Amino acid sequence: MFKILVIDDDYSIVTFLKRMLQKQGYEVVTSSNGEEGITKLLTFHPALIICDWIMPGLNGLEVCHRIKTDPKLSTIFFILLTSLDSVADRVKGLDAGADDFISKPIEQYELLARVRAGLRLHILSRDLQTQKHLLEAELAEAAEYVRSLLPLPLTEPLSINSRFIPSRQLGGDCFDYYWLDSDTLVIYLLDTAGHGLKATLPSISVLNLLRSRALGNLNYYHPSHVLKALNDTFQINEQNDKYFTIWYGVYNRVKRQLTYATAGHPPAILVSGKSAKNTEVQLLRTPGMPIGMFPEAKYIDGFCNVEAYSNLYIFSDGAYEITKPDGKIWSLDAFIQLIISLRNNVDTPLEELLNYLMALHSQESFEDDLSIIELNFD
Repeated sequence: MFKILVIDDDYSIVTFLKRMLQKQGYEVVTSSNGEEGITKLLTFHPALIICDWIMPGLNGLEVCHRIKTDPKLSTIFFILLTSLDSVADRVKGLDAGADDFISKPIEQYELLARVRAGLRLHILSRDLQTQKHLLEAELAEAAEYVRSLLPLPLTEPLSINSRFIPSRQLGGDCFDYYWLDSDTLVIYLLDTAGHGLKATLPSISVLNLLRSRALGNLNYYHPSHVLKALNDTFQINEQNDKYFTIWYGVYNRVKRQLTYATAGHPPAILVSGKSAKNTEVQLLRTPGMPIGMFPEAKYIDGFCNVEAYSNLYIFSDGAYEITKPDGKIWSLDAFIQLIISLRNNVDTPLEELLNYLMALHSQESFEDDLSIIELNFD
């Protein structure tokens, strides 16, 4: 049995509506004003509300706005009862969230037809919201699974911290770091195009493939060779039209030399220097198309020596492609300047960096996955 809440300060209309709706088998609760109506709504949990527009105190528009802006109540079908029939008034009602209108004087059969239609839409909206919650729960589980695969922080002989913040839809970010031998560290971060499990699964496949060194007779000490092997393995026409970008580096801690190659990925940022006055910044990136786009894509290695007091930052584009409250997109240059500033002025730059990004975005979740690795060589 569907529950209907009637809110109107006219006793005769309330009585008429209640009698008519009860004859159709609906359970009806009534209220004579907006505040009382909202109170009864929270205990009665109706599927549909019929509310008068003009009432003393809280009017129908205000009642509607309160209900429709609450995610837990927004699927309730809301009918405004009104003697106002101008286009401007209807627009106000729709802007407040009203789903339908009934004009006074009330025509019985029209009202019952609109109630039946409203209840059908309520069921549909409720089912869609349920499916949405189930999907979000599945994506949250998938995000936890991805997080469980990611490496733990390192403290010796160098330190590595990392963060993975999945977006609401879950994207294709993934990263890893491990020792090829006692002196050689592999570190990489990849980002598959798109969102959802179709983006996540290829990323996990790459991680497992590289971690198990299952790419055949490959020299994992040469980043460009690794990228070529990945490109040969993950062609877009065989991977549901999915491609990915990647930054891949190999660090020799004895020689203090970093070899790296990139495939369409944002540059890693190497910041060196003991103080703000002598800070040196290098953007580490080599030419190369994203993995999977072109079978004959070429990749090359870049090299750099790592000076004392250096930090390396590797990240996905979700770290700086952030929509600010004013609607503008943040920039990579601004992100780099923030890294430099925090590195020279705070004890935990990675934590402060993430706090700044969250404050900059000012929403519950990011539009894209945000992944970042901070490597302190000393």
